Amino acid sequence: ILGPMTPLERKRLDYHPEIPSLFKNGVFQIAPAKAPHPDLRSLFPRTMDQKAFRLVPGKPHFAPPRRVGVLFSGGPAAGGHNVIAALCDGVGELIGFLNGADGLVRDEWKKLSPDVVAPYRNQGGFDLIGTGRTKIETPEQLKAAQETCRKHQLDGLVIIGGDDSNTNAAVLAEYFLEEHCSTRVIGVPKTIDGDLRSAEIELSFGFDSATKTYAEIIGNIARDAGSARKYYHFIKLMGRSASHITLECALATQPNVALIGEEGLTLPQIVHKLVDVIERRAAAGKNYGVILIPEGLAEFIPNLEGPRDPHGNLQVSQIETDQLLIGEVKKKLKLDKWFPQGHFLGYEGRCCLPTNFDAKYAYVLGCLAAMAIRDRLTGLICSVQHLRKSVEQWQCTLVPIVGLMHFEKRLGKPKPVIAKTLVDLKGEPFTSFVKKRGEWEVQDAYRHPGPIQFFGGAELTDTVPLTL
Repeated sequence: ILGPMTPLERKRLDYHPEIPSLFKNGVFQIAPAKAPHPDLRSLFPRTMDQKAFRLVPGKPHFAPPRRVGVLFSGGPAAGGHNVIAALCDGVGELIGFLNGADGLVRDEWKKLSPDVVAPYRNQGGFDLIGTGRTKIETPEQLKAAQETCRKHQLDGLVIIGGDDSNTNAAVLAEYFLEEHCSTRVIGVPKTIDGDLRSAEIELSFGFDSATKTYAEIIGNIARDAGSARKYYHFIKLMGRSASHITLECALATQPNVALIGEEGLTLPQIVHKLVDVIERRAAAGKNYGVILIPEGLAEFIPNLEGPRDPHGNLQVSQIETDQLLIGEVKKKLKLDKWFPQGHFLGYEGRCCLPTNFDAKYAYVLGCLAAMAIRDRLTGLICSVQHLRKSVEQWQCTLVPIVGLMHFEKRLGKPKPVIAKTLVDLKGEPFTSFVKKRGEWEVQDAYRHPGPIQFFGGAELTDTVPLTL
């Protein structure tokens, strides 16, 4: 850690995440798995027919793995250091590859001894070893990754990342089996966006910490709006394609309007809705308000152009959707005075101190990854179910990554990737939001969650995401 620790950071080192008792005396039992897309067989012949594995009571068959490598991939998310802490506690020797997949390909690493890991327990960020967005795809990259793993005699490699990163884990697992490399590859679900979720994966770590951080700021802005009674705050929220973050923050703070991209409204429809709410509030003497905008809204608006990344995806973070909507609303409003303010909440939520929920969840995911490598499993992603229940009731499973994949067009060509999960318009979180949002439009029903709490009663410290 760079610089002296604050009193709160030091105090968080004393927190010991609770884990299910099965980790002390449990074994994996074969469980049913989702059938993969049949066209994937030619790409993943050795991992195509994998089963899932559920942790159940029993006596372990194998000794802990001797040497394991770990890397972060993609954007930071609170809790990542606790995945590493759990691996450090559960394996013989741990090495961390620096700055994501680049470190694996270039053989750039550091030894993660207990003393090195100790100051990072329950801390935010990925700064212990850094992260990156490189994908291991070319034959040269795959060969270099294999040579690094052979050189270090790794029993396992743990990739902590989102949908693209865990797709990469599946590719590496298949390649290592093809090349008779004994290193097993296990994925851990990470992303604040919340779009790496399905029937098999309930949630990714980092989502709870990020949304609670954003909700605090939104609550503060809402209180300012009700105090100054002068400004309309258009708040764009990180979240790439899906609107999970916006939905969670809306349930937590009850803004006047929260746009959900998955509803598929056109730009004129969105503008009409906003103008209607603003004018009705003005008629009630309220010339202020709070409007939440998902970053990925731009992907759902037909014919909206913008910069694209090397994969051909619209770079939604570079599109100032808040300013776009402010400009369009201004053209339609019939008010003499209107004072909008634009905000973007993104990086503020990625490296905060993890909530108790994320600290526990990430540590359990790390324990599960260590046990998977202990049992010589590969091509699987860690999954924990029943997260809204007590930790002892959490169900720990390893799910075949190939079973989560579909074909998606990238740069005009179909590519196998883990499917992103959008907001379910028939799901309970969204339908609950729909029932309430009409009341929030003219009424000031704002909630002010305040900062993340680490001390006090469980009702303050151990809450779970509302969308669970």
